Amino acid sequence: MRNNQELAEIVTKFAGSGWDVIVGPSQAWLSDRDDATARTTLVAAVKEADTLCGSCGCEFDPLYKRALEILAG
Repeated sequence: MRNNQELAEIVTKFAGSGWDVIVGPSQAWLSDRDDATARTTLVAAVKEADTLCGSCGCEFDPLYKRALEILAG
């Protein structure tokens, strides 16, 4: 249960980031967390964001990795 809340908080930050790579998939997942397609799309978007920006030093760098951990669990 704790991980679900943590994931929701992280994805909410992604949804408000203004970055096209993760905004749409994050909003879709937040709208329907039980939708398998939304989850798959979110995972792909977070992986892409992590690849493109996961070591730039911004506040999102560790959040990409944590979100992927939770989503994989």
